[in-house]
Formats: sequence, structure tokens, C-alpha cells
Amino acid sequence: MTAIARAPRSSVRPSSAPGSRPSLRARLIPTIILLIGAAYCLVPVAWVFSAMTKSRSELFTTFSFVPGTGLWENLSALFSYGGGQYGMWALNSLLYAGVGGVLSTLVSAMAGYALAKYEFRGRNLIFFTILGGVLIPGITLAIPQYLLLSQLGLAGGYLSVLLPLIISPFGIYLSRVYAASAIPSDIMEASRIDGASEWRIFRSMALPMMVPGMVTVFMLQFVGIWNNFLLPYVMLSDQESYPLTVGLYTLLSKGSGTPALYGLAITGAAISIVPLVLLMLFLQRFWRLDLLSGGLKG
Repeated sequence: MTAIARAPRSSVRPSSAPGSRPSLRARLIPTIILLIGAAYCLVPVAWVFSAMTKSRSELFTTFSFVPGTGLWENLSALFSYGGGQYGMWALNSLLYAGVGGVLSTLVSAMAGYALAKYEFRGRNLIFFTILGGVLIPGITLAIPQYLLLSQLGLAGGYLSVLLPLIISPFGIYLSRVYAASAIPSDIMEASRIDGASEWRIFRSMALPMMVPGMVTVFMLQFVGIWNNFLLPYVMLSDQESYPLTVGLYTLLSKGSGTPALYGLAITGAAISIVPLVLLMLFLQRFWRLDLLSGGLKG
């Protein structure tokens, strides 16, 4: 009897043994690696924001992270350059990234929902073809897209940049994975029994459930389009339709003959980061709501 009574005590002891916890070295190594990666990403950004505050003499004579005295001068010169070309480039980038991101998110949500929740012939073939599209670099498609759109008479305009951005294989893949896990099939069947149409089920039930996933797709698309250089560089020839990436590149290409343009390009690059930071801060609340709702369901 005593042996039987003591058995549970001995079975509990190994869980509290010191060897069950990871060692200090095992915990420090991942932290150090993450800190090195964060420094690798953030140090250039910090230098850009520091360099935008420096005058021309300070920029080319010193290399430090100490703020300079030429911030307002640089901002004034940037927004007055070319009659306000930087502001036009920023509006073009907002148009491409905003409209392209919204359209791409909607198309990805509809395609991902259909691939996840409907059974039809060729569904797996379509999905694997989309996965193949994820593996194809966008740089290899720029020239064929330009030749195709030039045959249609659309090259050189806003549509030549927007149309190729609407279809995102990676966005469709993410939407398909999220719809498969976030939308219960039982609710869809109950709605069909109640007489709801397929469009109403998607609009009233599926879309609200897919909001966190759609926010992720939109953020990835917005950032990707905002930073996209090759596609607008190939498609566009008029500076008035340039986005920020191509516009800043023209400043750098002219900077070899006019060193002052280097300061304008650095200032413009620093300002172009601000909308992305604000977007991340605004959209993170949707992820928090999703985590909170998941915790309540659990």
C-alpha cells in the first residue's frame, strides 16, 4: 500500500527537475541572432533619417548618426524640386499601392474562398498552378507584360502598372489557407438551407470572417507595390506618372552631375518610409482583434 501511495509523488518530480528547462545559452543564442537581424534592418533606416537632417556640407564631410541642421532646407528643396514633382510621385505611389492593394485583396479573397470552399473539377490543378506562380520572380514577367500591354495600347499609362498587380498568386494562396481554417462549412450549409444565395453567403458571412487574413494580404500588397521599381520603370515613360521609387531613381541618376540631388534623394527616401510605418501601426489592431477573438473562442 505504501508503494502504491508513493508512486504518484515520484511521477511528478521529473517535471520540476532543473534539466527540463532550456539552458541560459539556449535562450541567449536566438535572442542575440534576432538582435543582430534587427540591427541589420534598422541601422540603415536610422542613418537615412539622420542624413535627411544634414546640410550638404555635413552630409559629405561627416558620417554619423547625429542629427544635422539642414532638415527644413532639405524638405523645402525636395517639395519645390521640379515644381512639386515629389508630391506628384507620392500621390502616384499612393494610387498604385492603394487601388492596386484593394483590388488585389478582393480578387485574392474571392479566389481563395472559392478554392477553399467549393468542390469543382480542376480545383487542385488551379491551386498548384497558383503555387507555381508564387515561385516565379516578378522580374521575369515585367518584359512579357510590357509587350502584352503595348499590343493592347495600354503601355505608358496608369493601367499598365495597375493591371498586372491585381492578380497576386501569393495573396490567393494566403486567402485560400485562411478561408479553409476560418470559415466553418456547417455555417455555409445552414445558410443555404435558409435560402441564402452564394453571393450573400460570401458577402455577409465569409468576408467578415476573412478580415484579418485580408488585412494581411492588403498590407503585403501595399508594401510590395509601394516598393516596386521594375514594373513602373519598364511600363512608364512620363515623369508625371512615376511612383516614388522611379522618381527617386531619376534623382540619383542625375546626382552624378549635381551632388545636391543626393541629399534630395535621401530626404525623399526617408519620407517614403513614413506611410509604411503608419500603415503598420493602423492595421495591427485588426490582428489584435483576431487574437482576442481566438482567445475567447478557445
